[in-house]
Amino acid sequence: MHLSYCTNVHPAEDLDGIVRQFDAYAVAIRRHLDADVLGLGLWLAAPVARELAADPAARRRLRHELDVRGLEVVTLNGFPYEAFQAPVVKHAVYHPDWTTRERLGYTLDLARVLVDLLPAGADRGSISTLPLAWRTPWDARRKEAARRHLDELAGVLSTLERPIRVGFEPEPGCVVETTAQAAEALSDVDAEWLGVCLDLAHLACAWEDPGEALDRLAAAGLPVVKVQVSAALEAADPVGAADVLRRYVEPRFLHQTRSALGPAADDLDEALDARLPGPWRVHYHVPLHAEPAAPLTSTVPVLRAALRELIRRDACDHFDVETYTWGVLPEEARPRTDADVAAGIAAELAFARNELLMGVAS
Repeated sequence: MHLSYCTNVHPAEDLDGIVRQFDAYAVAIRRHLDADVLGLGLWLAAPVARELAADPAARRRLRHELDVRGLEVVTLNGFPYEAFQAPVVKHAVYHPDWTTRERLGYTLDLARVLVDLLPAGADRGSISTLPLAWRTPWDARRKEAARRHLDELAGVLSTLERPIRVGFEPEPGCVVETTAQAAEALSDVDAEWLGVCLDLAHLACAWEDPGEALDRLAAAGLPVVKVQVSAALEAADPVGAADVLRRYVEPRFLHQTRSALGPAADDLDEALDARLPGPWRVHYHVPLHAEPAAPLTSTVPVLRAALRELIRRDACDHFDVETYTWGVLPEEARPRTDADVAAGIAAELAFARNELLMGVAS
């Protein structure tokens, strides 16, 4: 199994900046963990992905910078196109979507880069991407455009020198929010190259049972290409927890909120204003190893159950810790320095590593 952390938590979007973030964070994280090699789930914004795909020398430089620091890459995060740590992201993260050739081109650029980054012993590489599009607007014309692009994607992947698979990541509010919707929307894709990226915070927000979700994907013939090891925010009594919940309202990211009873909101402040019935799960990735402020909890129990099921079924071997929200956590939980960020990510990776080892042992 490959364990990594996703670098979309960092804002760098050019090659020099990406190399600097290796020194600022990744090397320190590797040392915290006393690991010979640290896995990165590398995020490359579209402009630098395009530059790297077009320039073999730039790819060789990136590979060298990884190797000399004891870093390796088997998976890329291809969901955010660019500017993921901008002051306001919200719905912009879903554009361009799979109805556009820009999204296809970006993903193929990533695949070509990943071919040259894969360690010699890696069986394959993986790329996660958005679940087609935000749910509106969506019609037959857009659906057909997305399908053409997915077919073209699979065709090009089949020609690459190393196996690279792409996983579509169900997310609240999107065309594909649940594993049932994934099974329907992706029923005709080439499953040798395309499948699902299972984000465990998103799975929890959909109030899905991990075992049933994996059964559903298996019945549809959809492989789990990649797992994002993440936890969402949970409020058993959102009315009683409203003051604490408001500390998690922030302007950068959408925090889609789902009630176990069915009502939903596209952002946390909307859910609070609408007083949706509880309990709630909120699409707010929280640090895996640290409980949020009481009376809130996290969906780590769902994460734990999902990892056990995935390991028992031997369903996936790429696990990427993706907590991109360190910079927008409530003030009392927010890291102050680069060293604090590195220490927090290292603690998450240690937590995830322990959970994976416990799953193997059981």
